[in-house]
Amino acid sequence: MPMAEVTIVPLGVGSSVSEYVAEALRIVRKSGLKYWLTPTSTVIEGDLDELLKVIREMHESAFRKGAPRVVTVIKIDDRRDKAITMEYKVRVVEEKLRKG
Repeated sequence: MPMAEVTIVPLGVGSSVSEYVAEALRIVRKSGLKYWLTPTSTVIEGDLDELLKVIREMHESAFRKGAPRVVTVIKIDDRRDKAITMEYKVRVVEEKLRKG
């Protein structure tokens, strides 16, 4: 299943962007897509069209909150030869760590 790592950076809004991040996360939650919030980004899993729609809404939300400029970084992992999930990708690496 496709997943996207998204970082929304509102510029010109001061040193704290947590309110902007919270607003973007509300959009992800409302979408019903599975997600993981990390300290520097959000990873979202779902249909590619849905992902792109949600990411656009996240991007626009920073403008609605008053940011004069927004930089959005998107990394998409779309594997089609086998089904993968966020949990699967993490589990595989953790298993290899345990093996040494």
